[in-house]
Amino acid sequence: MINCQHKLRRTLVQIRYDDVMSSPRYIPKVYGRRQGKGFKPRLARLYEDLLPNISITLPDSGKIDIANLVSGSKSPWLEVGFGGGEHLAWQAARHRDVMMIGAEPFIDGVGKLLSLVDEHKLTNVRILHGDARPLMEALPDGTLERIFVLHPDPWPKKRHFKRRMISPWFFAEATRLIQPGGMLRVASDIPDYVRWTLMHAQDAPAFEWMASKADHWRVRPDDWPQTRYEAKALREGRPPAYLQFSRLADT
Repeated sequence: MINCQHKLRRTLVQIRYDDVMSSPRYIPKVYGRRQGKGFKPRLARLYEDLLPNISITLPDSGKIDIANLVSGSKSPWLEVGFGGGEHLAWQAARHRDVMMIGAEPFIDGVGKLLSLVDEHKLTNVRILHGDARPLMEALPDGTLERIFVLHPDPWPKKRHFKRRMISPWFFAEATRLIQPGGMLRVASDIPDYVRWTLMHAQDAPAFEWMASKADHWRVRPDDWPQTRYEAKALREGRPPAYLQFSRLADT
């Protein structure tokens, strides 16, 4: 592997958090405030009228019938925790032949994405108002071309590490869901979370980190729009890392 990757890995992968999760199947609960202060009339209308038409209902058992969710030959992309929806809507507007699936437990974020879907007349967006983990488990094998996890909650205290989205469970599900040749993108402005992500990526043989020089993780690619979380991080002096992993062919 190229020297800059070796150097960065030696720096980032120094601490093992082996006591955090007793099992790679451990799926933490969603923590934090899920309910906002309430919608203004327009958003209330969108939540009542638009969301039912583009929402995803999880089955009581078994897998989602992906044929009823996605039309056409393109494989869908999934954003885990889409925040205000800027990234998901941007991608949906530029890839109208790709179904963009987003999961977000916080009602304010769902409302913001609904507003963008309505404003830009996006017909290729599907939303789960809830935790992404049950959605991922309900998707059939090889369903996705891409997964995005952008600026997830870092849960900085060690006793809360088990709540982090990036985990052995996550990489196992991403391995199952992303087609060979597909991509996983993770962004964070928290150095410890970057270390954490690369540590778990090292233990996921189906994925290869795509960085060959520092700019590949320091500079945001052109097809990766800025989110409000990134803008806030930059204002506060925390430069993000943009991690891209390629899903290798099954062996």
